[in-house]
Amino acid sequence: MTIGVERILPAARDRLVTVGQECRLTEAARLLSAPGRQMVIVCDGAGIMAGVVTRTDIVRQMRHCRGCACTAVCAAVMTTDVVSCRPEDRLQDIWSTMKDRGLQNVPIVDPEGRPVGLLSAADAVQALLSEVEYEEELLKGYVMCVGYR
Repeated sequence: MTIGVERILPAARDRLVTVGQECRLTEAARLLSAPGRQMVIVCDGAGIMAGVVTRTDIVRQMRHCRGCACTAVCAAVMTTDVVSCRPEDRLQDIWSTMKDRGLQNVPIVDPEGRPVGLLSAADAVQALLSEVEYEEELLKGYVMCVGYR
């Protein structure tokens, strides 16, 4: 069986946090201080993903600032070469990319490039493992002729 990214879209939507390009980095830092938040997606005026800001981006920039007096905006420090996926993509393919590149999160975007969720590695692994367990149970039932009398 093939699992699509859309299967975990409800959890991914809950994790999604977006800001505009002119949002101050200090505001992005505040948003990222929430437990479990690893990434903020930066969108242009049309709501299309322009990049992402991570905790690492903020720490890197803070060495040039004076704490809360930092006036840098997200657009100045965001990562623009972003790996993303779409709801119709195969979760196995996205997981392989995440694993190969060492990514913990991948934005999920619609066909126009608007963010609709944030896929976490933990959710991907959990969904893939549950699918394997389900297939194992089906095979076990088949081999033991359970339900085939």
